[in-house]
Amino acid sequence: MTTDYILIDGFKHFAHTPEQYPEDEMLKKAATYFEFMDKRRSIRHFSDKLLPIEIIENIIKTASTAPSGAHKQPWTFCLIQSPRIKRKIREAAEAEEEKSYAKRMSETWLRDLAPLGTNADKPFLETAPYLIVVFKKPYEIDSKGEKRQNYYVNESVGLACGFLISAIHNAGLVTLTHTPSPMRFLEQILDRPSNERAFLLLPIGYPAKDIFVPDIKRKPLEEVYKVY
Repeated sequence: MTTDYILIDGFKHFAHTPEQYPEDEMLKKAATYFEFMDKRRSIRHFSDKLLPIEIIENIIKTASTAPSGAHKQPWTFCLIQSPRIKRKIREAAEAEEEKSYAKRMSETWLRDLAPLGTNADKPFLETAPYLIVVFKKPYEIDSKGEKRQNYYVNESVGLACGFLISAIHNAGLVTLTHTPSPMRFLEQILDRPSNERAFLLLPIGYPAKDIFVPDIKRKPLEEVYKVY
């Protein structure tokens, strides 16, 4: 009798054969994917055009395939489509951003932001049809109310956010990584449990018509890549 799994230390392990390609196809696929991702830009001007929620749910499922410490998957993705809640989030985010631009940011920081044309006004938080708020979970709370530790939480949730942004771009949609600091207001507005901390806020949707993005360049390969 055959089985498609084996037991290792009492745990099931299933057979898995990763996709493999001839080297010439690998090279082509890697180059094509780079060219595709290199077209991605952070967008601050959104259309209010609606899109099927199933698209967003598949994007979130893709983000949840990211690796995580001890496979704890220490994240929650909250999808906001309510205009009332989006308004509350915008008001709270802009209040924090006004403090940051006026008092918290150094002159050097403000100079570095100047080419991007950012300020405390965040209309995209209401215009975009959806907001995704990513929460990290430093620990779980079991059915008995006891805490159970998660591992490498920031690294795990950061990886999931990378998957999320890539999946958004792959679907032909746009987003922006928004991190108003502090972000505790998101936990309060969305009434999240005590073991969740706001990690990242992303508007998601179609781009507005006739948008422009800053003329900035990515670092060349030789500045980000070393061979030893």
